[in-house]
Amino acid sequence: MKSARYRSREFALQGLYQWLLAKHAPAEIAQDIVLFRGFDKCDPLYFRDLLDGAIHDADTIEAHLSPCLDRPVDEVSPIERAVLMIAGCEFLRHPEVPYRVVINEAVELAKSFGGTDGHKYVNGVLDKLAAALREPEVREVRRNRPARAES
Repeated sequence: MKSARYRSREFALQGLYQWLLAKHAPAEIAQDIVLFRGFDKCDPLYFRDLLDGAIHDADTIEAHLSPCLDRPVDEVSPIERAVLMIAGCEFLRHPEVPYRVVINEAVELAKSFGGTDGHKYVNGVLDKLAAALREPEVREVRRNRPARAES
């Protein structure tokens, strides 16, 4: 079962993809997306916050992403770019969502909508981004991680 928040991320991804390719106004995109089948199963406020936040803060999010990328942001495929922007928006605007949840949800989106190995790229980029934007949280999680057994 997909959670309402995951569905919100799916719809935000579709909207952000439209914005990246056609530069339609966020309100126009949202107006179209609310008519999509299954929209009633998402959290509409979270959807709007992700869509509007990713678009409004696109320059800031992409500035944070750039050092984590192996190429210019505009050369990243539109799906992976949209997934990364949504995750960046969540890192910045939703500290109540654990960074590992943000990464996991983004990887799942990339698996569902992106290229064959796009999810691996998204995972690597977001690991770096989390360390930069959520450094205290990442440090705490890593400190509390059980040590691996030696073989």
